[in-house]
Amino acid sequence: MAGKTFELEQVLVYRREMEKLRKQEFAVAKQLLEQANQELKREEDLVELLSQEFQRCQQDIGCIDDMRMYADFFSRKREQIKQYGERIVELDQIMNDKRSDLLEASKEKKVLESLKEKKAAEFRQEMATKERNFLDEISIQKKDKPT
Repeated sequence: MAGKTFELEQVLVYRREMEKLRKQEFAVAKQLLEQANQELKREEDLVELLSQEFQRCQQDIGCIDDMRMYADFFSRKREQIKQYGERIVELDQIMNDKRSDLLEASKEKKVLESLKEKKAAEFRQEMATKERNFLDEISIQKKDKPT
C-alpha cells in the first residue's frame, strides 16, 4: 500500500498554501477594519465631548473669532468622521472580498482532499480484493492438493 501515491499531491499542497495565504490576508483585512472602526469611535467620542464642552462654554465666549474657531474645528471633525466612514465602507468591502477568496480557496482544497480520500479508499478496496483473491487461491490450492 506504500507504493501508491496521490497523483495530485503537489496541487493539494499548493491549495493548502493558498488557503493559508488567504487566511492571513483575511485576518489583515479584518484587523484593518477593526482599527478603522476604533479610530472612528474615538473621533466621534472626542467630538461629542468637545461639543458638550462648547455648549457649556458658549455663553462665556465673547468674541466671534472664538465662535468661528469652534465652528471650523467641528466642520473639520465632521469631514474627518465622514472620511473615516468612507474608509470603513471600503475596508469592509475589501474584507468581504478576502472572505470570498478564502472560501473559494477552502473549497478548492476540500475538493482535492476528498478526491485524495476517495482515491485512497479505492486503493484500499483494490488491495483488499487482491488479498481476498490471493487467500481464495491459497485455500483452493490446499483443497486440491492431496494430503
